[in-house]
Amino acid sequence: MNPSEELCLLQHWFHYPSATFKFLGMEKLMVCVHKRQNALCRLICFPWAGGGTSLLAQWGKRLSNSIEVFCVRYPGRETRLNEPFAKDMTSMVNEVTSVLLKDLQEKPFAFFGHSFGAYLSFAVALHLKEKYGLEPVHLFVSGAHAPNSEAILPFKSISVSDAKDEEVIEYLQTVGGTPSVLLHNEDVRKNLLLTFKEDFRVLQTFSFEKAEMDIPFSCDITCFNGGDDKPYDLQGWQELTSGDTSFYELPGGHFYLLEPSNEIFLTKHITRCIENAGL
Repeated sequence: MNPSEELCLLQHWFHYPSATFKFLGMEKLMVCVHKRQNALCRLICFPWAGGGTSLLAQWGKRLSNSIEVFCVRYPGRETRLNEPFAKDMTSMVNEVTSVLLKDLQEKPFAFFGHSFGAYLSFAVALHLKEKYGLEPVHLFVSGAHAPNSEAILPFKSISVSDAKDEEVIEYLQTVGGTPSVLLHNEDVRKNLLLTFKEDFRVLQTFSFEKAEMDIPFSCDITCFNGGDDKPYDLQGWQELTSGDTSFYELPGGHFYLLEPSNEIFLTKHITRCIENAGL
């Protein structure tokens, strides 16, 4: 791969800006590649740990004209590269809520989150329901345990600061999702390691304890995962809504959603679910 091709890949994968801009509010936090002001519903996408917005934001061209797609841009990357990383899950939830609240009050919305993004999307949805009485018309979660599962607990005991860079790189190579050419670029590898570790620290601050008789949501929940990924405790999602809960296992590992055939299935299924939500 020549230098110009590598630069193009870097810009696509991390959405590095070619110049420095100052963004405020919605423009800073959210990316919308295909604007559809007359859409009936907004789909808010939450990327994985260490991830950027370039891939999920492109779903806007795959979904129907009735759905406008936004992707959350986390601090410490892309046009927010010079901002400090989030300290904990609560601060991320508060930021997303404060920026999106007005828009979410105006028009129906759905959430999609993969891995780390699944937990963040759930936390934002819970906050919106508890504080403002708002909830998504559909919650789509991918590659994640149910938030009320004990399977999450081992995450909290991992010492991120003690983890060697080589171990983290090996893990990233194992789960996939990052082109190997990027891991061989020293500057990119350093940035990716830092970003992943900081996002993982945020994940470790996530906590949720379901009250015995409390069912927080009434919306439908759909769970996706890769058949070759590690097993996830998904059944707990059924306890979190009075709506329907469905499960889909697609071919591939943790980043099964990057496979073109799976991406087509996901976007078509999400479109169908939202359009059938009776908006």
